[in-house]
Amino acid sequence: MHSEILISKDSKTPIYKQLMQSIYSLIDSNIYKPGDSLPSLNELAKELDISKETVKKAYLHLKEEGTIEPVQGKGFFFAKKDRKTKILILFDKISTYKQVLFSSFASNIGNSVEMTIRLHNQDIALFEHFIDENLDDFDYYIIAPHFPLTPKIQSRLLQSLKRISSNKLIILDRHVDNLSGNFGCVYQDFENDVYDGLSQGLAEIKKFNKLNILSTKGSLYAQYIKKGIERFCKEYQIDYKIHTKLSSDIIAKQEIYLILNGQLDTELIDLVKIAQAKNCEIGKDIGLISYNESPINEIILNGLTVLSTDFEMMGALSAKMIVEKDFKKIKCDFNLIKRNTF
Repeated sequence: MHSEILISKDSKTPIYKQLMQSIYSLIDSNIYKPGDSLPSLNELAKELDISKETVKKAYLHLKEEGTIEPVQGKGFFFAKKDRKTKILILFDKISTYKQVLFSSFASNIGNSVEMTIRLHNQDIALFEHFIDENLDDFDYYIIAPHFPLTPKIQSRLLQSLKRISSNKLIILDRHVDNLSGNFGCVYQDFENDVYDGLSQGLAEIKKFNKLNILSTKGSLYAQYIKKGIERFCKEYQIDYKIHTKLSSDIIAKQEIYLILNGQLDTELIDLVKIAQAKNCEIGKDIGLISYNESPINEIILNGLTVLSTDFEMMGALSAKMIVEKDFKKIKCDFNLIKRNTF
C-alpha cells in the first residue's frame, strides 16, 4: 500500500528531514491519526528508493519528540497524544512592545504548541545562521525582519525568507518588498501610519506654535516616518523642525516634541530634565509624544502620549492565522494614544 509520504531528491533539504515534514503534513491533514501504523523501515525505503538508515534516522527523531512510538514486534505507530506544533520566533530584540506582542500571540495560540525564540539583533549573518540551522525543523516561522535598509542586506534577507515555505511563514511589523507567496504578514506602514496618527491629534497640535521632531540614531525606519511627518505638516501648515540632537535651546514653551525613538531612552529622560529645569510643565507649557506603546506609558509623567501600532492586535492576528490555517496580509491598526503629556 502506498504510504503517501513524499520526498524530492532534487531538494537541498536532507531526506530524513523531508520524511519528517511529509509525515507532519499528513498528520495535520488528518490522513494519519493517533494509533495508525507507519510503513516499516524496509517498506518505506523500498517505496521511496532511499536507504533504510535514512528512514531509521527520521523515525528516531520522530520517536524522540513523541510523534511516533515503537510497539515490540509490530513496528511504529503514531502516538496517542497529539504532536505539538513547533514554532520558531525570530525577533531582532526583546523590547517592552515585543513582550506585549509575544504575550498576545501566546495567549491566542493555544496550549498544543512548542515555541522557540531566537534574537538576531539586526545582524543579517546571525539571521542567516538561524535559518540554516532550523530550516524545515519547525511547522511555522514567525519573523520580525528588522535590518539595516541597505540594498545588500535587504537582498540577503529576501533570499533567506524565500528558503522558507510560504505556508509556514508569518512576517511581523513590516512588509518585505519583492517577497511573493502566500505567507502571512501583519505589518506597519510607517509613512502613512504616522501621518494618520498625527491627523488624529490635529486640533491639539494646532494649539502649539511648532512641532519639534527628535530623531537621533537608532530608528531603522526614521526616513519613512519623517516623510509622513513632513507630509502632515505641509498639508496642514504646521510649523515643524527635525532635530538630530537634543539640546536645551530647542526646548521652548508652547511647542510640542515628538521623540521617534524615546521608549524610556535617554532622549526622553533628558528632555524631561531640560523641561523641568526651564520650569516648563509637560502637558501644559509643552507637549510631549513618544513612539511605540508599552504598558508603562500609562504611568510615566501621569500618562505619556504615544503614536503606536497595536502590538497586541499584531500578536493576536498572527496566532489566528496559524490556528485557522488562513494566511493573510494585514496592515495593523495605528493610533495616537492621547494621555496627559499632550
